[in-house]
Amino acid sequence: MRLTNLTNDYYTPRQLKLPLEIEKLIDISDPVYTFCEVMDHIDLSKFFVVKGYKTGRPRCDQQKLLKVILFAFMENGISSLRDIEKLCRNDIRYLYLLDGMKAPSFATFGNFIRNELTDSIEQIFLDVNAYIFQQDHVDLEHTYIDGTKIEANANRYTWVWKKSCTKNRSKVFEKISMLIDAMNQEVLGYFNLKLEKREEYAIDYVSKLLELYKKGTGLDESTFVSGCGHRKSIYQKQYQELQGYLERLKTYAHHIEICGEERNSYSKTDHDATFMRLKKDYMGNDQLLPAYNLQMAVCDEYIAIVEVKPYASDMECFVPLMEKFYETYGHYPKYPVADAGYGSYNNYLYCEEHGMEKYMKFTMFKKETNDKKYHENPYRAVNFQRDEFGNLLCPNGRRFRFKCKRPVYRNQYGRTEELYECESCEGCQHKSECCPKALGNRTIRMNEELTTIHQEVISNLESIQGALLRMNRSIQAEGTFGILKWDKSYKRLFRRGEKNVILELTLISCGYNIYKYHNKKQRKELAA
Repeated sequence: MRLTNLTNDYYTPRQLKLPLEIEKLIDISDPVYTFCEVMDHIDLSKFFVVKGYKTGRPRCDQQKLLKVILFAFMENGISSLRDIEKLCRNDIRYLYLLDGMKAPSFATFGNFIRNELTDSIEQIFLDVNAYIFQQDHVDLEHTYIDGTKIEANANRYTWVWKKSCTKNRSKVFEKISMLIDAMNQEVLGYFNLKLEKREEYAIDYVSKLLELYKKGTGLDESTFVSGCGHRKSIYQKQYQELQGYLERLKTYAHHIEICGEERNSYSKTDHDATFMRLKKDYMGNDQLLPAYNLQMAVCDEYIAIVEVKPYASDMECFVPLMEKFYETYGHYPKYPVADAGYGSYNNYLYCEEHGMEKYMKFTMFKKETNDKKYHENPYRAVNFQRDEFGNLLCPNGRRFRFKCKRPVYRNQYGRTEELYECESCEGCQHKSECCPKALGNRTIRMNEELTTIHQEVISNLESIQGALLRMNRSIQAEGTFGILKWDKSYKRLFRRGEKNVILELTLISCGYNIYKYHNKKQRKELAA
């Protein structure tokens, strides 16, 4: 008799294969252990206030969320929130960091970054740096500075130019003056009224003119007509024309206010982004793109300070970067090393004022040191000879007479430069080489203080220590951007607004420093 087999197989061949301890599955040299070492020495409780809720689901552990996010940025440089959610479900290392907590959704990570980390991420970054710098004995006296322009998360064709707004506003002023003349002549003269013209019109004054015109003519806006088959009265035409000019003035004033005094443009989709020239031009026509100027101060291969500015020039970013360095570490670096983009008169005087050595190249440093023909050119003003009375002499022996003193352009320390004019360039056989474009006598500008500073900079950078510092800057500062932009494929911002951009870049810098610390630690262990 055949028996029916009622046995059910409630098992799989993979059942009970995983060990009870997840650590046994993770390699001993995995970065997650170095990451946990750093995070365990930081008090994260002070950054997150525990809030009690009587209803709803319990909140996710914020410290675990932070660890997962930082570890993702440590490994990938920049991570999609959906990728982080997927890693939390499948990657054993992320399960190890979650420590039994259910994998959060991408929305949970997004809300946590936006609501909790925006104000506290910079302090978390400093605490991470404090532990790493102490363990690795980082030298904060030698700081290597560099910057790069990174494209903003903004539309490339939504530009606003401050110069265009200023020019168009002047045209509106002229049109308002012409309209006021027409109002006084065609309408207001019959009511014994007259509107006053001005060279420039404030928004409040134009609003006052509208009220005066409306009150003087007894105009009622409810009687206005529009559309086909209706003829507008002269009162309505003039009133609505002035209204249109008022709206244009408000628009231009709004654009100029957003640009501020130090910028010439901004993007409509990200008001903090400025249009700059980037090294990578997508259109191939030297087109300006919305971008931020990312500045970093690197010490012993670690990012000590990260700053974002909407300025196209690196010269304007040096002082804010050093001020942030001082606020963070309590002192200025003894040797700030930077390329020729930072060597300006203001920055050199700032270094003198705060006890920093001058190891920043100036614009013509390469020609001064490598181009012998340029350096010894007898027609340069710095190479002119002087007579027994101290007067400058050109190569033809003609004297230069002192003309005047004037402030140095955009100098913040009240410095001046001297202008000298040649007594006569008429009939000089050297004119074609000395000053071919001068219509009259040649005029030169002399700034003895700046010339002395340039000689000091050349002496510093041409020394053995200066050569080593220049070499280290090209390795450490530019190498940091190379890792982030090419190895980690981070070439465009993902967030909008200067505050959110700093949040994004600080997260990346925090992950970069922890990964750099892990690599150095592994190299030391192999060497031992």
